[in-house]
Amino acid sequence: MTWTNWAGSASAEPVRVAYPRSTAEVAAIVKEASAAGLCVKAIGAGHSFTAIGVTDGVLLRLNKMARILDVDPTGGRVRMQAGISLRKLNPALRHYGLALPNLGDVDPQSIAGAVSTGTHGTGGHLQGIAAAIVGLEMVTADGAVVSIDEGHELFGAARVGLGALGIITEVTLQCVPAFLLHADERPMRLDAVVDNLDSLVDDNNHFEFYWFPHTDRTSTKRNNRVPAGTQREPLGTARAFIDDELLSNGAFELLNRVARRKRDWVPRINRLSASVLSARSYTDHSYDVFVSPRRVTFCESEFALPRAALPAALADLRAWIDSHDETISFPVEVRFAAADNIWMSTGYERDNAYIAVHQYHRIPHKRYFAAAQTIFTSYEGRPHWGKLHNLDATYLRKRYARFDDFVAVRDRLDPDRVFGNDYLARVLG
Repeated sequence: MTWTNWAGSASAEPVRVAYPRSTAEVAAIVKEASAAGLCVKAIGAGHSFTAIGVTDGVLLRLNKMARILDVDPTGGRVRMQAGISLRKLNPALRHYGLALPNLGDVDPQSIAGAVSTGTHGTGGHLQGIAAAIVGLEMVTADGAVVSIDEGHELFGAARVGLGALGIITEVTLQCVPAFLLHADERPMRLDAVVDNLDSLVDDNNHFEFYWFPHTDRTSTKRNNRVPAGTQREPLGTARAFIDDELLSNGAFELLNRVARRKRDWVPRINRLSASVLSARSYTDHSYDVFVSPRRVTFCESEFALPRAALPAALADLRAWIDSHDETISFPVEVRFAAADNIWMSTGYERDNAYIAVHQYHRIPHKRYFAAAQTIFTSYEGRPHWGKLHNLDATYLRKRYARFDDFVAVRDRLDPDRVFGNDYLARVLG
């Protein structure tokens, strides 16, 4: 069979696809594959744009390992199988009065896939999802099962492990009490966002914005926790359908199809896209505010930059777009997150701004993404492990202080590269 990721940007033809239901089954499969000289890779939703999960050996689909195993509602710790999707996990946590403190803006990913690639969300004082890990279980290349907690020597490496150290089979997360968020979404001029960036980030629990290339317009999102006892006031059914389905998905798909054939129309299309998204506010469960439906297929590249570098990097990107004949129909997304201590996290010991460029999947993206990468790396950018880039170990070693420590752990745990592939060979050496 041929496996293809969500965006169609990576594919594989494994010799076997396995659907384990338990850690013991994963261990047996890894032992058997290793003895046969086959590589093994685990796949969740396939939402990474890179080839990080590609293999011509044994492909593990973990969607049958999707159960919550243990809940401590008082302490907030929840143990789960690694294949559970965020879409299933979030309402399950709410059932126990719990939530994740931060989330990205889509939720099909498995928890193992989300943490292994460094999914981060937004919030200037909040860390990415992997920072919530307090324990995990992993099958190593010899089929051994290793339990890793906060005091374990592998804790710093394994939480964002890129799939290079083993197959994660269980994850334990430190959750927080379930909470509501008040969402305030409104258009702003780009210069007003940049001029007020520090206050927008620091004065809101979560802030992000989307800039529409070829225009000076943005759509901003401020999400803030509300006091206990506040009533939930979600978007009305009609408004949610019009904004999130009809405009952000249905009409946006149609506009991108037009943009593919009429590239010179793109600036006008972007002005139209920016103008139809009017201000709105609502209060809902945290995950219903964080997560948005994304049904228009695209390709994406994202870099973490030192937060102070964002205005200059954004100005450089805008200057490149304005001085070239490339037309960009997708908005540029900008988010923020706090530093953490996870070795291969893009947030390792650095507060970041995350800047993501997108292009409709039927429109060529390589020239645009290459230009963006050149700009972002000039500001010490760290590429998102699950989003498109062509950087290798020579560059990445300079961006991660614990890079060689991580590689040494990999050499010890997987000397024969049972979990290897071409992507890992490039980024890790």
